[in-house]
Amino acid sequence: MAKRMMDLLMASLALLALWPLMLICALLVKINSPGPALYKARRVGLGGREFTMYKFRSMVRDAPKLGGGITSYGDPRVTPVGRMLRRFKLDELPQLFNVLRGDMSFVGPRPEDPRYVALYTPQQRRVLSVRPGITGISQIINRNEEEKLKGQPDPEEYYVRVLMPEKIKTDMNYIESRNLRMDLKLILKTVIGYGDRI
Repeated sequence: MAKRMMDLLMASLALLALWPLMLICALLVKINSPGPALYKARRVGLGGREFTMYKFRSMVRDAPKLGGGITSYGDPRVTPVGRMLRRFKLDELPQLFNVLRGDMSFVGPRPEDPRYVALYTPQQRRVLSVRPGITGISQIINRNEEEKLKGQPDPEEYYVRVLMPEKIKTDMNYIESRNLRMDLKLILKTVIGYGDRI
């Protein structure tokens, strides 16, 4: 309950403070590339329930039809504005609405695509016992995930075979030891880490 109250408070304050920036991001996306400003992705959350996750669109319209579900380094589907949004993680700001709705938390495992969750082992599905998060340990460790996929002949196969199991293992460790103090430290580390890129 305390974690949920913290999520509601922080998401409300963040939206109040960041709405001008979010408006600018939405306008830049619309100006730079035809299509909607928001990208809606199906993800799996608490208890295995699917939900719609919101992001600012960073790729060309209908990008899923033009390539795989994994975005590797230098993916031509990413727009110029999208590269900037991804670099500073501004594309994820609309997920504050997911936090308000209760689909997500500020801190937790990264929500995964249903296609990949279908590949989880019964043990790995324990990661679905908590709300997924905007940030978390695995998100911080893999903030340069696209670069890790650079040069892989089959980025999707490498993701499923190597990166996804590593991320799940990290998230499982988080679940075992999570507390509000840890969550606050991870949020601070996320803000400082991306702030260093400016």
